Amino acid sequence: MTALHPIPVKIPLGGRAAVAALQRNRVDHVVTVPDWVQLSMHAQLAQGTDGIRLLNACSENQCITIGAGLTLGGRRPMLVMQNQGFYNCINTLRAVCMDAHVPLVFMVGQFGREYANLGQDPRQSRRTMVRILEPVLETLGLPFWRVDSANDLEQMEEAYATAEQRRTAALLLVGTPMAWN
Repeated sequence: MTALHPIPVKIPLGGRAAVAALQRNRVDHVVTVPDWVQLSMHAQLAQGTDGIRLLNACSENQCITIGAGLTLGGRRPMLVMQNQGFYNCINTLRAVCMDAHVPLVFMVGQFGREYANLGQDPRQSRRTMVRILEPVLETLGLPFWRVDSANDLEQMEEAYATAEQRRTAALLLVGTPMAWN
């Protein structure tokens, strides 16, 4: 007789679950340049969410500086953008998070990730923007976590604790388009 090993069940990542995770982690502002991967979360926040104010930024650089101001003012923001925009703001991130030691947490959508790569290692993606993100973060010495299902949202608490302890940026990499729920 063989022992049965339970297969872990991955609960699809949806906008409602993401907003609930933000609330559990006492996020009071979401500063964003909206992206397609996290669109259902943006829609949920745009309808109004108790305790969370949605701020749309003109650029990812502005997203970081607004987030820094909020953090220095005693707030708890989440910065939301897509991978392509993240690459655009690396110098601002370096100045604010790595040199000035302002702790910020990001949710970065892996825009362009092909469906055949979902559930696989994003470093094996055919898309450059997806494939190089984790190696770039490792080069910068920034902590990150993959978020591919609602179960992975539990890592948000660890991301905030790590950002605050290390006084830098911490990133949640949203690897799959959020479901509409």
